[in-house]
Amino acid sequence: MTDDPHAKPNGARLGWRVLETQRPFQNRINRLRADRVSIPGRGEIQYSYLERGDSVIVVPVTADGRMVLIRQYRYPVDEHCLELPAGCCRDTGGAAFEEVARRELREEVGATAGRLESVTWFYSSSSISDEVCHIFLALDVALDQETDREPGEHIEPMLVPVAEALAMVRRGEMKTGTCALAILHCEERLRREGLV
Repeated sequence: MTDDPHAKPNGARLGWRVLETQRPFQNRINRLRADRVSIPGRGEIQYSYLERGDSVIVVPVTADGRMVLIRQYRYPVDEHCLELPAGCCRDTGGAAFEEVARRELREEVGATAGRLESVTWFYSSSSISDEVCHIFLALDVALDQETDREPGEHIEPMLVPVAEALAMVRRGEMKTGTCALAILHCEERLRREGLV
C-alpha cells in the first residue's frame, strides 16, 4: 500500500493497490497524477487524471432578477463559452469556499453579493479529474467593484433574466456542463425567491 495522502480507500476495499504514483506535470491550477495500479484478476494498469481538488461555481442574481452570465474565451476548445463566475481553490491558501466564491465574483465580474448560499456539490468529470465543484447561489448581487482578472481571462459579463438563463441552459446554449448543472441545481431556490 502507498503512503500517499491521496490514497484511495474505496479502491483498496475493492482490492485495487496503488503501486506507484508520479506527477509528471503540474502548475498553479492543474497537476497530472499517473498511478500504476494492481487490480485483482486483471493485472496492472496505468491510470492518469488531473488532480484539481475543490472549486467553486457562483450563480449570481441581481436584486432586479437578472442572472450574471459570462462569455469567456476558452483556449482548449478555441470558443467563447457561456459560463458563470468560477474558480479553483488550490491557490487560495486554504480559504473557506464561501470566501473563494465571493472573491471569484468580484474578480471576474466586479460584483458583490448581499446573500450567498451554499447549494450542493458535484464531481465535474469523475473519470479524468478529482475536481469537486461547490455551487453557491449569490443573491442581491451588485456590479459595484473593479474586476481583477487573471492574464488568460477574456470575460464579457451578460445580464439575463433568470427565466431566460434557465431556458438557455435547456436549449443547450450553455456548453460548459458544470455551469449548466449549477444553474439547474439552483432552480428550486430561484423559484422560492420568486425569480422564475
